[in-house]
Amino acid sequence: MIGSLLYLTASRPDIMFSICLCARYQSAPKESHLAPVKRIFRYLAGTVNLGIWYPRGSLLVPVGYSNADYAGCRIDRKRTSGTCQLLGNMLISWFSNKQTSVALSTAEAEYVAAASCCVPLLWMRQQLEDYDLHFNSIPLMCDNTSAINLSRNPVYHSRSKHIELRHHFLRDNVQSGKVDIQHVNTEQQLADILTKPLDKERFEYLRSKLGIRNPNL
Repeated sequence: MIGSLLYLTASRPDIMFSICLCARYQSAPKESHLAPVKRIFRYLAGTVNLGIWYPRGSLLVPVGYSNADYAGCRIDRKRTSGTCQLLGNMLISWFSNKQTSVALSTAEAEYVAAASCCVPLLWMRQQLEDYDLHFNSIPLMCDNTSAINLSRNPVYHSRSKHIELRHHFLRDNVQSGKVDIQHVNTEQQLADILTKPLDKERFEYLRSKLGIRNPNL
Protein backbone atom coordinates (compact mmCIF):
# COMPACT_ATOMS: atom_id res chain seq x y z
CA MET A 1 0.00 0.00 0.00
CA ILE A 2 2.75 2.44 0.94
CA GLY A 3 4.78 1.46 -2.11
CA SER A 4 1.92 2.37 -4.44
CA LEU A 5 1.33 5.65 -2.59
CA LEU A 6 4.99 6.60 -2.94
CA TYR A 7 4.53 6.64 -6.72
CA LEU A 8 1.62 9.02 -6.28
CA THR A 9 3.77 11.59 -4.49
CA ALA A 10 5.28 12.42 -7.89
CA SER A 11 2.07 14.33 -8.68
CA ARG A 12 0.51 14.91 -5.25
CA PRO A 13 2.93 16.80 -2.98
CA ASP A 14 0.15 17.36 -0.43
CA ILE A 15 0.52 13.72 0.75
CA MET A 16 4.32 13.73 0.62
CA PHE A 17 4.92 14.19 4.34
CA SER A 18 2.29 11.66 5.42
CA ILE A 19 3.50 8.97 3.03
CA CYS A 20 7.17 9.45 3.95
CA LEU A 21 6.26 9.25 7.63
CA CYS A 22 4.40 5.97 7.10
CA ALA A 23 7.25 4.60 4.97
CA ARG A 24 9.61 4.76 7.96
CA TYR A 25 7.80 1.79 9.49
CA GLN A 26 7.77 -0.44 6.41
CA SER A 27 10.47 -2.74 7.77
CA ALA A 28 8.38 -3.72 10.81
CA PRO A 29 4.75 -2.68 10.22
CA LYS A 30 2.14 -3.10 12.94
CA GLU A 31 -1.61 -2.99 12.93
CA SER A 32 -1.53 0.50 14.43
CA HIS A 33 0.27 1.73 11.29
CA LEU A 34 -2.56 0.56 9.05
CA ALA A 35 -5.08 3.13 10.32
CA PRO A 36 -3.20 6.25 9.07
CA VAL A 37 -2.55 4.58 5.71
CA LYS A 38 -6.28 3.90 5.30
CA ARG A 39 -6.96 7.51 6.27
CA ILE A 40 -4.67 8.67 3.45
CA PHE A 41 -6.65 6.52 1.01
CA ARG A 42 -9.89 8.09 2.26
CA TYR A 43 -8.39 11.55 1.74
CA LEU A 44 -7.37 10.64 -1.80
CA ALA A 45 -10.82 9.25 -2.57
CA GLY A 46 -12.34 12.56 -1.51
CA THR A 47 -9.85 14.69 -3.47
CA VAL A 48 -9.51 12.61 -6.63
CA ASN A 49 -10.08 15.70 -8.82
CA LEU A 50 -7.14 17.65 -7.35
CA GLY A 51 -3.97 18.12 -9.36
CA ILE A 52 -1.09 20.53 -9.85
CA TRP A 53 -2.30 23.51 -11.86
CA TYR A 54 0.07 25.18 -14.32
CA PRO A 55 -1.59 28.48 -15.32
CA ARG A 56 -0.98 29.96 -18.73
CA GLY A 57 1.07 33.14 -18.79
CA SER A 58 2.74 32.64 -15.39
CA LEU A 59 5.98 34.58 -14.95
CA LEU A 60 9.03 32.32 -15.26
CA VAL A 61 10.72 33.52 -12.09
CA PRO A 62 12.28 30.75 -9.95
CA VAL A 63 11.91 30.79 -6.18
CA GLY A 64 12.56 28.21 -3.48
CA TYR A 65 11.13 27.55 -0.02
CA SER A 66 12.92 25.55 2.65
CA ASN A 67 11.85 24.49 6.12
CA ALA A 68 12.83 22.01 8.82
CA ASP A 69 10.92 20.55 11.73
CA TYR A 70 13.57 20.65 14.46
CA ALA A 71 13.69 17.39 16.48
CA GLY A 72 10.32 16.48 15.00
CA CYS A 73 10.66 12.70 15.32
CA ARG A 74 9.59 11.63 18.82
CA ILE A 75 11.62 8.42 18.62
CA ASP A 76 15.14 9.58 17.71
CA ARG A 77 14.62 13.40 17.59
CA LYS A 78 15.93 13.68 14.06
CA ARG A 79 14.63 16.54 11.96
CA THR A 80 12.49 16.43 8.84
CA SER A 81 13.52 18.76 6.04
CA GLY A 82 11.23 19.89 3.26
CA THR A 83 11.79 22.07 0.24
CA CYS A 84 9.76 23.13 -2.78
CA GLN A 85 10.85 25.00 -5.88
CA LEU A 86 8.47 27.07 -8.00
CA LEU A 87 8.71 28.75 -11.37
CA GLY A 88 6.44 31.72 -10.91
CA ASN A 89 3.20 30.18 -9.55
CA MET A 90 4.03 26.72 -10.89
CA LEU A 91 5.36 24.03 -8.58
CA ILE A 92 8.31 22.29 -10.24
CA SER A 93 9.94 20.06 -7.64
CA TRP A 94 9.68 19.17 -3.96
CA PHE A 95 10.90 16.70 -1.37
CA SER A 96 10.41 15.72 2.26
CA ASN A 97 13.22 13.85 3.95
CA LYS A 98 14.17 12.72 7.43
CA GLN A 99 17.80 13.63 8.08
CA THR A 100 20.40 11.08 9.13
CA SER A 101 21.80 13.11 12.03
CA VAL A 102 20.41 14.97 15.02
CA ALA A 103 20.60 18.76 14.76
CA LEU A 104 21.92 20.65 17.78
CA SER A 105 19.83 23.75 17.13
CA THR A 106 16.94 25.07 15.08
CA ALA A 107 19.38 27.26 13.14
CA GLU A 108 21.40 24.20 12.08
CA ALA A 109 18.29 22.30 11.01
CA GLU A 110 17.03 25.23 8.93
CA TYR A 111 20.49 25.90 7.48
CA VAL A 112 20.90 22.31 6.28
CA ALA A 113 17.39 22.37 4.80
CA ALA A 114 18.22 25.58 2.92
CA ALA A 115 21.40 23.98 1.58
CA SER A 116 19.30 21.09 0.25
CA CYS A 117 16.96 23.57 -1.43
CA CYS A 118 19.88 25.38 -3.05
CA VAL A 119 20.82 22.39 -5.23
CA PRO A 120 17.63 22.18 -7.35
CA LEU A 121 17.50 25.99 -7.56
CA LEU A 122 20.94 26.07 -9.15
CA TRP A 123 19.85 23.30 -11.53
CA MET A 124 16.77 25.34 -12.51
CA ARG A 125 18.97 28.40 -13.02
CA GLN A 126 21.23 26.47 -15.38
CA GLN A 127 18.31 25.02 -17.33
CA LEU A 128 16.70 28.44 -17.76
CA GLU A 129 19.97 29.86 -19.10
CA ASP A 130 19.75 27.29 -21.92
CA TYR A 131 16.49 29.02 -22.91
CA ASP A 132 18.18 32.44 -22.72
CA LEU A 133 16.50 33.30 -19.41
CA HIS A 134 19.10 34.74 -17.07
CA PHE A 135 18.73 35.59 -13.36
CA ASN A 136 21.32 37.36 -11.25
CA SER A 137 20.12 35.73 -8.04
CA ILE A 138 17.32 33.34 -7.15
CA PRO A 139 15.36 34.02 -3.94
CA LEU A 140 15.39 31.24 -1.37
CA MET A 141 12.74 31.80 1.29
CA CYS A 142 13.53 30.77 4.87
CA ASP A 143 11.64 31.62 8.07
CA ASN A 144 14.64 31.33 10.42
CA THR A 145 16.68 34.50 10.90
CA SER A 146 19.65 32.68 12.48
CA ALA A 147 19.99 30.37 9.48
CA ILE A 148 19.88 33.36 7.13
CA ASN A 149 22.60 35.15 9.10
CA LEU A 150 24.67 31.96 9.16
CA SER A 151 24.54 31.72 5.38
CA ARG A 152 25.70 35.33 4.98
CA ASN A 153 28.53 35.17 7.52
CA PRO A 154 31.87 34.21 5.92
CA VAL A 155 33.46 33.39 9.29
CA TYR A 156 33.29 29.73 10.39
CA HIS A 157 32.58 30.56 14.01
CA SER A 158 31.92 28.11 16.84
CA ARG A 159 28.18 27.90 16.14
CA SER A 160 28.72 26.40 12.67
CA LYS A 161 32.02 24.52 12.79
CA HIS A 162 30.28 21.24 13.67
CA ILE A 163 28.09 21.40 10.54
CA GLU A 164 29.40 19.25 7.71
CA LEU A 165 31.37 21.22 5.13
CA ARG A 166 29.22 19.92 2.28
CA HIS A 167 26.38 22.13 3.54
CA HIS A 168 28.49 25.29 3.42
CA PHE A 169 28.24 25.49 -0.35
CA LEU A 170 25.00 27.39 0.39
CA ARG A 171 27.12 30.15 1.92
CA ASP A 172 29.41 30.13 -1.12
CA ASN A 173 26.49 30.56 -3.53
CA VAL A 174 24.96 33.31 -1.40
CA GLN A 175 28.28 35.16 -1.42
CA SER A 176 28.66 34.75 -5.17
CA GLY A 177 25.16 36.14 -5.73
CA LYS A 178 23.66 33.05 -7.37
CA VAL A 179 21.18 32.60 -4.51
CA ASP A 180 19.62 35.31 -2.35
CA ILE A 181 18.33 33.85 0.90
CA GLN A 182 15.44 35.92 2.25
CA HIS A 183 13.20 35.86 5.29
CA VAL A 184 9.59 34.83 4.89
CA ASN A 185 6.86 34.93 7.50
CA THR A 186 6.10 31.51 8.96
CA GLU A 187 2.49 31.83 7.83
CA GLN A 188 3.70 32.11 4.23
CA GLN A 189 6.22 29.28 4.46
CA LEU A 190 4.96 26.88 1.78
CA ALA A 191 7.39 24.11 2.76
CA ASP A 192 5.56 23.66 6.09
CA ILE A 193 3.25 21.18 4.40
CA LEU A 194 6.27 18.93 3.75
CA THR A 195 7.72 18.89 7.26
CA LYS A 196 4.98 18.62 9.86
CA PRO A 197 1.32 17.70 10.45
CA LEU A 198 -1.01 20.69 10.12
CA ASP A 199 -4.57 21.55 11.02
CA LYS A 200 -7.15 21.38 8.24
CA GLU A 201 -7.39 25.12 7.59
CA ARG A 202 -3.65 25.67 7.23
CA PHE A 203 -3.20 22.46 5.25
CA GLU A 204 -5.81 23.51 2.69
CA TYR A 205 -4.34 27.02 2.52
CA LEU A 206 -0.81 25.79 1.78
CA ARG A 207 -2.18 23.20 -0.65
CA SER A 208 -3.85 25.93 -2.68
CA LYS A 209 -0.72 28.13 -2.57
CA LEU A 210 1.26 25.27 -4.09
CA GLY A 211 -1.15 25.24 -7.01
CA ILE A 212 -2.93 21.99 -6.12
CA ARG A 213 -6.54 22.53 -7.07
CA ASN A 214 -9.52 21.20 -8.97
CA PRO A 215 -9.20 22.41 -12.59
CA ASN A 216 -12.96 22.16 -13.05
CA LEU A 217 -13.63 24.87 -10.44
